[in-house]
Amino acid sequence: MESSSLISFSLLFCFSILFFGSNGVEARRAPPSISYLISENLFNSIFLHKDDNACPARNFYNYTSFIQAAKCFPSFGNTGDIATRKREIAAFLAQISHETTGGWATAPDGPYAWGLCFKEEINPQSNYCDSTNTQWPCYPGKSYHGRGPIQLSWNYNYGPAGKAVGFDGLRNPEIVANNSLIAFKTGLWFWMTEQSPKPSCHDVMVGKYVPTEADLAANRTAGYGLVTNIINGGLECGIPNDARVNDRIGFFQRYAQLFKVDTGPNLDCANQKPF
Repeated sequence: MESSSLISFSLLFCFSILFFGSNGVEARRAPPSISYLISENLFNSIFLHKDDNACPARNFYNYTSFIQAAKCFPSFGNTGDIATRKREIAAFLAQISHETTGGWATAPDGPYAWGLCFKEEINPQSNYCDSTNTQWPCYPGKSYHGRGPIQLSWNYNYGPAGKAVGFDGLRNPEIVANNSLIAFKTGLWFWMTEQSPKPSCHDVMVGKYVPTEADLAANRTAGYGLVTNIINGGLECGIPNDARVNDRIGFFQRYAQLFKVDTGPNLDCANQKPF
């Protein structure tokens, strides 16, 4: 479980904690990089069409921003054995691909080669302001619709995400669609952060998820399907053969092959109750 204190430490770590080495000279300590697990060539082979002219997010989601953002969360892609690390990265990239896909059934290179095509929700149906949430109150005139790789939504997510990664999420939510580094940080913040009663997606994918009695009763078993439940279970889980769930699985299966790892069990959430 990545507690809020651990995440705060991770972000300080990201911003280059200063310390004194044995020789008394101030030095900068860098977090471990996941670049040895996902090269720029692999990243580009995963996202074959993200920079096509047809994609509104063309040239926005770049490899360098992803690797830099991951350094803010040292446990991401750095927990467990090599297969577990690769599987977690593949799962994260698969989920954000579904959230931002520009693919269709007969698309060139298949429907699962068009992740990261969008950076902002098209024609949002509301401003995603929960006025009952007084901890993270909406700012007048601002919209908290889906932005970035995870399509961060609602004031109660923008507020804490901004606090964690260093921007004013309530007054300046637009930055998530205008700054690729911040965009990836918000996606990873959501992935790494437990939001009780939901575990973190990270804990699920690295084997640290411990189901409660309520989880067991709801058949919320560990696996990629539980990650989908965390992200959008209220709309997608408990439904047999849901097309959205199948799309998420399709991305994951393709990416797992590229990473040369298996997907693990429990890919869907058809038999799970939402949180």
